[in-house]
Amino acid sequence: MSDATLPDPQLTDPDPLHPAGHGLGRHAAVPTGAVPTGTGRDGAVPAGVDPSLPGVSGAAPDVTRHDLSFTGTAAEYFRLWIVNVALTLVTLGVYLPWARVRTRQYFYGHTWLDGQNFEYRANPAALLRGYLLVGALFGLYSYASQRELYWLALPLIVLYVALYPWLVWRSLRFQAANTVHRGLNFSFHGTAGDSYVAYGAANVAASVAGIFALPWAWFMQRQYQVRGLGYGQARGHFRGDVAPFYIIGLTSLGLSLAGGVVALLLGGLVAGAWSALSGELRAGADFEDLIDGPTVWIFLGVAYVSFLLLYTVAWQYVRGATMRYVLNNAELGGVVRTGATFSPWGLVWLSVTNSLAQVVTLGLATPWAAIRRTRFILAGVHVRTITDLDHFRGQAQVPGTALGEAASELLDIQVGF
Repeated sequence: MSDATLPDPQLTDPDPLHPAGHGLGRHAAVPTGAVPTGTGRDGAVPAGVDPSLPGVSGAAPDVTRHDLSFTGTAAEYFRLWIVNVALTLVTLGVYLPWARVRTRQYFYGHTWLDGQNFEYRANPAALLRGYLLVGALFGLYSYASQRELYWLALPLIVLYVALYPWLVWRSLRFQAANTVHRGLNFSFHGTAGDSYVAYGAANVAASVAGIFALPWAWFMQRQYQVRGLGYGQARGHFRGDVAPFYIIGLTSLGLSLAGGVVALLLGGLVAGAWSALSGELRAGADFEDLIDGPTVWIFLGVAYVSFLLLYTVAWQYVRGATMRYVLNNAELGGVVRTGATFSPWGLVWLSVTNSLAQVVTLGLATPWAAIRRTRFILAGVHVRTITDLDHFRGQAQVPGTALGEAASELLDIQVGF
């Protein structure tokens, strides 16, 4: 393919990827409105690309496709995982930063693009300092809550809310600077101020307006992440719009509402069958007899489990559909774009079956589930370029402090890079 423009993925991919927390991250695929003859949108050579390259200096570029691959195995990762769990328990959590780093190094190291694997170079000792600080604050909050010391608990909550966007910003910078490919590290150039818009104001709006503002918050956060991304001197660009996020949100809402109805019906059917078989549903039985018996608890239990399962389906659909859309609407340096061909519904099914396997095995299937999910996602990801990846010019990036990364891990802030 030697057209002067990159093709539209909607024409080339019948079912147009991150991660979570592993691999390439939230990049995206090839759109219309292509980059002519290897130059940027304004006709200039994109930053970070050698202007002497074929396809960059004016000649019609060749578009090269690189498929990502993952070479990790469940048996191999299980040995790493069980050692991490054991050492974390024995050290009362002190080993946790080393466990996190070793895990990411395994997944990054087994993710390959164009003959080169990714690397994760975070310093566990630096993470430990952040873990201890965040853990101490969280422990202080838990103690204050249990003792009803609201004069101490409330200021800690306010402090967390006020620092949340800043922690996200620091975490993204730390993760990016410690992610390396071809000896060149990624970087994050988003500002703390923009993070307070994307993760502060947008989250407040979503909390107040619910489904009316939640998709807008998703859009603002993904746009912030992609636009801030850098590789060497190349910068990320997000071409997506907010409307598809609303479609994803409304689809999820429909699934949740339908799930609630199904959960009630299923709970009623199971409880009714139990009442009939056990004799609770007999002539002369009054409402209080049914309330005091196990029927109501069976109804509540079945309905709760059913709704929880269907809610998981709806949320996993949001994650999968958002991931695919973002990765199909981002670019790097004007010359690198990726495509995602996996199905969000396939990812939903995989996530549900993974969760069931983990429950049945009491968590021992966790390594298998993680490998399975990563392989599924990365098998559906490819990168299209109009320049050799070896020709990106790099610059040293300062990793920054690990406080934001530690907070994102301990407080489950979802900012997977």
